[in-house]
Amino acid sequence: MKKIFVKLCKLLGFEIIDQSRFISPTLNKELNEDLSSFNKKSIVLPLGEVKITRKVKSLLIIVRMNTEIEIWDQNKKRLFEEPKIEYTFRSIKSLLKSINFCQNNYSNLNIKTIIVDDGSKKENLDRIKKLIKGKNVEIFSLDHQKFKKIIKNQKTQETYSNLASLMQSFQLGKDLGDDLILFAEDDYIHIESMLEEMIASFERVASQTERDIFMCHSDYPYLYMGNEKTNILIGNKRHWRTINKTLCTFMTSVSLLNKYWNNFENTCLDRHDPFERYINQIYEKEICLSPLSSLSIHMTNINSSYGLPPFIDYKKIWEENK
Repeated sequence: MKKIFVKLCKLLGFEIIDQSRFISPTLNKELNEDLSSFNKKSIVLPLGEVKITRKVKSLLIIVRMNTEIEIWDQNKKRLFEEPKIEYTFRSIKSLLKSINFCQNNYSNLNIKTIIVDDGSKKENLDRIKKLIKGKNVEIFSLDHQKFKKIIKNQKTQETYSNLASLMQSFQLGKDLGDDLILFAEDDYIHIESMLEEMIASFERVASQTERDIFMCHSDYPYLYMGNEKTNILIGNKRHWRTINKTLCTFMTSVSLLNKYWNNFENTCLDRHDPFERYINQIYEKEICLSPLSSLSIHMTNINSSYGLPPFIDYKKIWEENK
């Protein structure tokens, strides 16, 4: 009778929790395992099940890379005080590990990565090419002349290059993106589960709210320096909080990129104060989330309000990706 009941529940789409044996007979899993099913249902104990109505088809990752400039707009040294190429190498290595981890769990998800390279010297570029060899990763060389007529701020080459690479990234997302787009930078080191958690949490929250959202993978220090109110949401395997500010590293959908294209384009036309002014305006209308705890470490200097997230073992993650 028990076997028949389990089969009937499976046919009807219900899950059984056996708390005495700490298993789910219908899922054939222990309760401390991942009980969710990609693009079908999100299960978090003890909150139950969320039917996934906003299914994720694909992810395009666009990484802005500059292996020559230590920290744009600053003269400070990064944590561990290594040459910039070391941060870029470890960032991309950690991203590849996260992609692999995600695809092992979500084999039907198509993930493609584009690196927008801003003038790396051959030695550094060869090192990155060796790292990505055999992966679904393409390197796109930034054309510095392409945006000369539209970018207003050209006071320094560094500022112009930063704005141009950002504009190129947004345009590639607009032209090549099919569903979700992650805009990333080369000075973040990622936790292995970063992509899986972001995608699974995106589809859970977007299904609950019936709208696409923005997500940032880093828990920035400056988010704790004001008195802004926030809401706490349950993601796939951790909490997320609503925020109203990000840097230029976040995930969203092609539909929201198109909807707010003027904001994205205006961000790249000049050096605004704050730099992300037009992007932050979007969060007055749309949901943006940040993880608790962080899924990525922004490897800036030790006391930067835009850098290291709290309560993370920085050295351990740094050493794991050398």
